[in-house]
Amino acid sequence: MLLIFLSAFVWSTGGAIARFIDAGDTWTVVFWRSVFAALFLLAFLVVRDGPRGAAEQFRAMGLPGVAVGLCFTSASICFVLAIAHTTVANVMLMNAGVPLIAALLGWLLFRERVSGTTWLAIAAVLCGVAIMVSGSLLGGMKISPVGDLLAITVAVSFAFATVITRRFSNVRMTSAVCFGTIVAACISGVMSGPLAVSARDFGLLFAFGALNLGLGMALFASGARLVPASIAALLGTFETLAGPIWVWAIHSEVPSARTVIGGGVVFAALVVHIALQFKRQAVAVRPGVTGIPSPH
Repeated sequence: MLLIFLSAFVWSTGGAIARFIDAGDTWTVVFWRSVFAALFLLAFLVVRDGPRGAAEQFRAMGLPGVAVGLCFTSASICFVLAIAHTTVANVMLMNAGVPLIAALLGWLLFRERVSGTTWLAIAAVLCGVAIMVSGSLLGGMKISPVGDLLAITVAVSFAFATVITRRFSNVRMTSAVCFGTIVAACISGVMSGPLAVSARDFGLLFAFGALNLGLGMALFASGARLVPASIAALLGTFETLAGPIWVWAIHSEVPSARTVIGGGVVFAALVVHIALQFKRQAVAVRPGVTGIPSPH
């Protein structure tokens, strides 16, 4: 439980770290973040499983693992692009609905059974997201429809990854995320301008990639096997709560009223859904099978 909580704590700092980075080219930020995250996760796999064990994890991923990795590629790129066009609160609160969006996708793609209460929660999430997006239509310096669209893409990408992971239990999250960061580095390396950054930004990008994304994923992967998925999901809500608070306290980035209202609807739907899961589960389920986190 402590490992899961620490992963949520680490992930919640992503928006605050990004706001300190002065590099003008967003694709350069994506590149260095992805490089540092990939190097950290590769080192983590080698230390934990040995060189042969790490290589075996990548070989065993198969097409489902590649698909999950590409979902992380999309999510990690869109996250950095999104916070350049909208508030961190919008991005974080939209991502709170990932488990419920995943339930909707599971029903659409695989006809997985969805309970009546889950349908109500899904409807609440869609209403909450609509409220937040409606705020961006009013315009503003840091909020735009493009930013909110990118934030929705982040959430949908993680939801697809959740569905794939649930269907194919052999997919290992750490190796899939590592693969996704490598692909993101390749794409952003082509899209970016000059990759040179200041020494200050270089240190911040290391923290943004290796610590925020890489360490957060390593902590979650280590703890997710030891607790039921419903508990992991509940502890993970700390990221949603803390992320907007960090940027408010450090950067004075105040979310709009529509973000607060819509985000409150999304967050309440998630918490109620998790609480009902606790009530239904007479015995603990296998950790990690109901979904994966949203490491930003």
